[in-house]
Amino acid sequence: MTSVLDIEIPTGKEEMDALDRQDEFGLFSMEFFHRYGCELLGTTMCWLVLDISFYSLNLFMKQFFASIGWFEDASNMGPLEQTSKIARMQAIITVSGTLPGYFTVIFIDKLGRIRIQLVGFTMMTIFMLGLAGPYNFWSTNESTRIGFAIMYAIIFFFANFGPNSTTFILPTEIFPTRLRSTCHGISGAVGKIGAIIGVVWFLLYGHAAIQNTLLMFAACNVVGIMFTLALPESKGMSLEDITGEIEEMEEQPTGSPPIDGAEFIHSVVLLCDSRY
Repeated sequence: MTSVLDIEIPTGKEEMDALDRQDEFGLFSMEFFHRYGCELLGTTMCWLVLDISFYSLNLFMKQFFASIGWFEDASNMGPLEQTSKIARMQAIITVSGTLPGYFTVIFIDKLGRIRIQLVGFTMMTIFMLGLAGPYNFWSTNESTRIGFAIMYAIIFFFANFGPNSTTFILPTEIFPTRLRSTCHGISGAVGKIGAIIGVVWFLLYGHAAIQNTLLMFAACNVVGIMFTLALPESKGMSLEDITGEIEEMEEQPTGSPPIDGAEFIHSVVLLCDSRY
């Protein structure tokens, strides 16, 4: 490791113990909050506001579409026929919007996590406002209802292309190794709290005011944009570089680094006859 990393590694037990202790700090210590407090707040809040809207849009998709008259003949249908139509509508949204969004894996190392998350939150905000603003317009006729469905699918596309993917990735990269899993778990747990908040709110108030619900979801996305700006970009960096666990090495002088064991390598001078 000394040869590869080009750093001096102590070999004595006391020196190793001191090296091990120098970066130790508790999860909720002042040192942790000084170093990673903003990052933890950013990952938890982004996951929270995403799940408030994402889970509600998923679980109550039928209510959103019923409110614009998509199932205007539902009272005349049997339960199996109604379930079949709902399932078909949900499958179309999933295939056209949700699943293609996961192609973000192709671009995440090219565009960067932060840029993708910002694009996702921004486009979700725009399309939610587009649904909420002229809300009564979407129930005008069959064509406008199809337009509503297309915009609804685009929201899921940018959710999966953006924060629904990056909120899983960022907490696994920007925290120190020994706290990485715990900070990721805290961020995910707060996200599920957001899912509970969104579902309970919709059951109590949202189903009676779909337009206001969409506006609230758009506001959540704006909050996500603001907290995303507090997160560091981890594109193209090793985990050690991101967290600063290994200090930057001083710039090496021009030329090849010394090879371990070079003292055993001898130069041989060849004296060649001019005739050859």
